[in-house]
Amino acid sequence: MAAIREIKNLIELDSIVPLFDAYRQFYRQPADLPGARKFLTERLENNESRIFAAYITNAPQAFVQLYPFFTSVGMRRNWVLNDLFVQEDFRSQGVGRALIQHVQTLCRAEDLAGLMLETEVSNAAGNHLYQSCGFERILNNFYYWKA
Repeated sequence: MAAIREIKNLIELDSIVPLFDAYRQFYRQPADLPGARKFLTERLENNESRIFAAYITNAPQAFVQLYPFFTSVGMRRNWVLNDLFVQEDFRSQGVGRALIQHVQTLCRAEDLAGLMLETEVSNAAGNHLYQSCGFERILNNFYYWKA
């Protein structure tokens, strides 16, 4: 199975830039390796996210990226599971589930209030995975967005 490691330096980060770019393309964005590298480098250097990669055959084949946020009501830190991507050849093999379980365990160990994520309604595989990992759809809140 996959070995999961946290990305902690720029050399490790370079190995997942193509995965991050493929993730963006999955969501209908144009390929942009230099932009992807710059974005991820800034997140790592500014300690603005945590990235974990699943290594299979000594190469990263999947990653998850978490962003911190806080609950004022609960007075605790949370994470947003913002990005999860598994290379197509490694899907349906438990790699995404392993990454989610890894960050869920870490979330409990670090005494965070919870883990939130968002995905498109049309992402059937993702929605099935998240629900099977214990995530519950929030039906009593509205989310708003303004660009």
